Amino acid sequence: MEFPKIKDIAHFQQVVKENTSTLFYFSNDDCNVCKVLKPKVYDLLQQHFPEIGFFYVDTKTLPDVAAQNRVFTIPTLLVFFDGNELIRKSRYIGIEELKQELSRPYKIMFA
Repeated sequence: MEFPKIKDIAHFQQVVKENTSTLFYFSNDDCNVCKVLKPKVYDLLQQHFPEIGFFYVDTKTLPDVAAQNRVFTIPTLLVFFDGNELIRKSRYIGIEELKQELSRPYKIMFA
């Protein structure tokens, strides 16, 4: 499955500015845990939070985007609502826990 990708730092900033809510998935192809988790996170958004956009950030090809967002470990998820980072999760990410954390701000924004 092909996921929307961030191309550079300007694209990242444009996506944050132009979207009400976005989840950025920071990882790279060398991370096996990341490969398994990415489609699960994407499916969670599609099923329960369809208004949240999903974008993949490859930390190997875009280390400047990772560094600017203080992402030093993978996988890392950053969730932005109205241009502000609201949720940051790294390494051990549970899908059910993520679902619970997204529920409240999602309901406020899109109810």
